[in-house]
This record gives sequence, C-alpha cells and structure tokens, in this order.
Amino acid sequence: METERTFTISELRRFDGERGPMYIACDGIVYDVTDCYRWRTGLHEMLHFPGQDLSHELVNAPHDGEVFLHPCVKIIGRLISPISRNEE
Repeated sequence: METERTFTISELRRFDGERGPMYIACDGIVYDVTDCYRWRTGLHEMLHFPGQDLSHELVNAPHDGEVFLHPCVKIIGRLISPISRNEE
C-alpha cells in the first residue's frame, strides 16, 4: 500500500508551475491542477496562483467544492496544518 504524500505550506509553494506541476490545496487536500484549462496560464481567473492553500478563497468563489471532482483535477496528498475556512 502506497503511503499518502504530505506537504507543508513551504513544500506546496514549490509547485507553482514555473518549473513543473501546479498544485493547490483546499481544506487539507492537495490537488494537481496542471492539466486544468482554467489554470493553463498559471493564474486562475486572474485571482489565484498555484502553490497556495486556497481554503479561504473557496467561500467567495462562484463554484463550490464540486470543482475538485473535474477529471483534470488529481488528488496528490494532504496538507500538514492546513488553513481551515472555519478559523477566524
């Protein structure tokens, strides 16, 4: 059985698409969005950069968590000490 990969915020920031894949995190899950059309320029909707925890941003997005079910989105692992949308 393969061990699930974990990321710190610092490790996640390395996956900004500049020299490889683009990863984002939301609610503790790290996703590969490299093959997603809306991330093709390395900037999602002129608002969000890859390599970040976007948990707080999903609240204001025009979509909900179902966006992570798109075939181009791949679960890569878990974020250690993720930002929770419930934190104030």
